[in-house]
Amino acid sequence: MSEAPCVEAVVFDAYGTLFDVHAAVRKHARRMGESWEAVGALWRQKQLEYAWVASLTGPEHWRDFEVMTRNALFTALNWYGGASLDLVDDLMAAYRALPAFDDARPALEALRAAGIGTAILSNGSRAMLAEAVAAAKLDRLLDHVLSVDAVRVYKPDPRVYRLAEDAFRLHCSRIGYVSANAWDAQAAAAYGFRTVWVNRINQPVEFAMHQIARMAADLEAVPEMVLL
Repeated sequence: MSEAPCVEAVVFDAYGTLFDVHAAVRKHARRMGESWEAVGALWRQKQLEYAWVASLTGPEHWRDFEVMTRNALFTALNWYGGASLDLVDDLMAAYRALPAFDDARPALEALRAAGIGTAILSNGSRAMLAEAVAAAKLDRLLDHVLSVDAVRVYKPDPRVYRLAEDAFRLHCSRIGYVSANAWDAQAAAAYGFRTVWVNRINQPVEFAMHQIARMAADLEAVPEMVLL
């Protein structure tokens, strides 16, 4: 009889890992003109910056991720020529229903078939994540959808990663963690998860990632990697 796998659950980051964060700006690219890609990149950058600043400046500065995302969008649009309320509303609506990457469903299905628990652990608000999961029809492939709303602080604070241990009642060494964000993968590995960094855009290796995590180009190889 073969031994049970060391990993009993796999937790995924949401934005950039399961869901395509740039799909919203692509959908409305024509309305933003030639700067649409730059707007998208700055939007993502400011979204994360605002979340980190809120975490570091104390609980009284907590705002949920939808507020952070909308504020970051205004900044990005104003940087490149101005933000109309109609465009902001349409981009936010698109962001709440981001499509899943093509490799997301097969990876989740493979893990479920192997008897492995699955979850999302995200900076996203509960409401944002519920909409995204429903739009991508991934709800039946997830045991938990975990939001930082529960602890009112953002990744990479260790209290966020502890949510996965609590949800599955497993030690972090029995949980795989998958993220396309290098900073998130680094923090998850530091916490103690068996981490896979999904380097979707072939970016340079950061945080000595080759020493602390497995690396993949997409989610296709993740089920095999986390079960080794």
